[in-house]
Parts: sequence; C-alpha cells; structure tokens
Amino acid sequence: MTVLRTEFLNNRTRRPVPLTRMGFGGAPLGNLYRKVSDQDAQAALQAAFDAGIRFFDTAPQYGLGRSEHRFGEAIAGFGRENIQLSTKIGRLLLDCAPHQVTPEAFVDVPQKRIVFDYTYDGVMRSYEASRNRIGVTNADILLVHDVCVFSQGSQEMSDAKVRELFDQGGYRALSELRDAGEIAAIGAGVNEWQVCEKLLGLGDFDGFLLAGRYTLLEQDALDSFLPLCEKRDVGIILGGPYNSGILATGAIPGAKYNYADAPDEILERVRRIEAVCTAHDVPLIAAALQFVLGHPSVKTVVPGAVNAAEVQANVTLLDHGIPDSLWSDLRGEGLIRPDAPLPAETENAA
Repeated sequence: MTVLRTEFLNNRTRRPVPLTRMGFGGAPLGNLYRKVSDQDAQAALQAAFDAGIRFFDTAPQYGLGRSEHRFGEAIAGFGRENIQLSTKIGRLLLDCAPHQVTPEAFVDVPQKRIVFDYTYDGVMRSYEASRNRIGVTNADILLVHDVCVFSQGSQEMSDAKVRELFDQGGYRALSELRDAGEIAAIGAGVNEWQVCEKLLGLGDFDGFLLAGRYTLLEQDALDSFLPLCEKRDVGIILGGPYNSGILATGAIPGAKYNYADAPDEILERVRRIEAVCTAHDVPLIAAALQFVLGHPSVKTVVPGAVNAAEVQANVTLLDHGIPDSLWSDLRGEGLIRPDAPLPAETENAA
C-alpha cells in the first residue's frame, strides 16, 4: 500500500508530485453529517500515516475549518516534509452572528459563514487562512473548489463562477503561486467532469479531484474528459468511489446514491454488480475501490474515514485480491463499459 505514484505532474515544470495509491479525504473529519471526536479524528489520521498513506486532502468548507485544524495537529506530528497536502480555495470563512452560520452538511461547526469568492484577492485570502489553520507554510496542491452545477445550483451559476475565476484574477493568483514554487500543482475539486473539461479548455491545470463521477457505476467521463486527461497528462485524484454509499453498502433499503436515496434503476444495477462480485467471492466495496485505479489518469483514490478502524478497513480493501475474471465478467455482462481500463490491464502495462 505504500507504493508511490509519481505521475501527477506540474505540467509546466514536469516536476512530479508523489502520491500514494490511497490518500486520506478530510471531509468526514469536518463532522460531515455527524460529530467526530477529536480523539477519533487524530487516531484516524495517525492510522493513515502508519499505514503508509502520505497524501492528505482537506478544504475550508469541511466543518468550516475544523478539518483543516485537525489536519494541522496531526501534520505537526508527522512532519510536513513527510506528506503531500492539498487544500482548496473558493470559500472564505467569515465571522458572523449565530443565526448566520452556514454549516451545509456539517455539524458542530465554528461560528462562521461561507462566502464564495474566486477573485484574485479571494484566492490569496483563502490560501493564507488555510495555511494558518493547518499551521504550514504551503500546500502541495491547491484546488478550485465547487464551481460545478451540483454545488452552485444551476448551470448559469456554475458558468458565472468559472467566469469570475478567470475574469477577476483567481486563476492568475493560482498561476502566480505555482510559478513562484509556493505550490507544486493547481487544479479543481468538483463533483462533475464536465466543468473539469471546461476548465481544461480555459487554463493550464495539472489535475483534478473528481468526486463520484468515475466509479463502478458511472463511466460517462470516458466519453471525452478522461481521454483528454490522458492526452494532456493531467492527473485525477478520485474522490467518492462509492457514489455516496451504495457501492459500499450494496443495494440495501435506504442505500444512498449521490447523497439521496438510490432510485430503482441504480439499485437494480448494483444488485447485478453484487451478484458478479459474490460469484468471485469479492466484496463489492473492494471492487469499487480498486476499479477506479484501473484508469491510468487516476493517480490516487481518497475515501474518507472517521476513526482508525475505518482507515484500516480501507487499506485492507485496497489490498484485497481480485481475480482478473471478475473484471472480464463485469465487462461481459455490460456492467462496465468496454472501453473502461481495468486494474489488471493497467498493472500488466506497468
């Protein structure tokens, strides 16, 4: 599990940003949906480091700074030089009255409200605030957060935020930080591949954190976006490999897909995938976690965890043996696209 993938590149200098095959996603440690104790949070981060995970991703949004503070405490013990760190810009956290707090899906948060800001000043202020919360002098990767339709509420608002990023200096700020060596790589962290493709047409991005849009259930990103990433040597940090839960729990009553109850057609498709996995004595969740790493542009997968046991479970799943025949059977039954690269193929090519 400690194998490094160094293909995530700064596309201007060709300098690699080394990432472990599995990273640690920091949203759950911002108290996503439920409160996580400081003790469990630190135990989860320590367990990840002890298991060989060296890439840690967080954001101001995650618990209105709580995740970044928790990362900072852990990184002080790890040694900043021993890990790769990404955080995000786009949301400023401002002091506010109690009734103005904007927790989104997080609980037990500081008294802050979120203001979206993708301007030059907004990027610089956000990055400085993140460094202060984490207690570091720099991040390795800085990501534009949530300019997608899913987060902004409409295509019109998504387009407006992208325009703000480019017309009001946000992209220039990112480029200046990268050119100065302050950060090693720039990208975006979003829930949709379409906006990533749009950003690639507008700027020189090194990679993207794509959440939930290339999974064992969804491979539409193969239509145009992932081939473009291969052509331009753009790396993908893959978040949400379980599509909000259903690929972890299976097609149980109340299973979640895209943060809501899974519709019937998704439940049925997951049942069919599960049946193939069962025939090969492979847990569905292990197949879901490993499938995404079959694509050569996917450099790391970042499932979340709220305690040490969940971290260890993720590590075990990543190392779970999966026969090549599982992937070929899924492909043969039309459950994964014929053009989807398979983990066995990627390993053989390497």
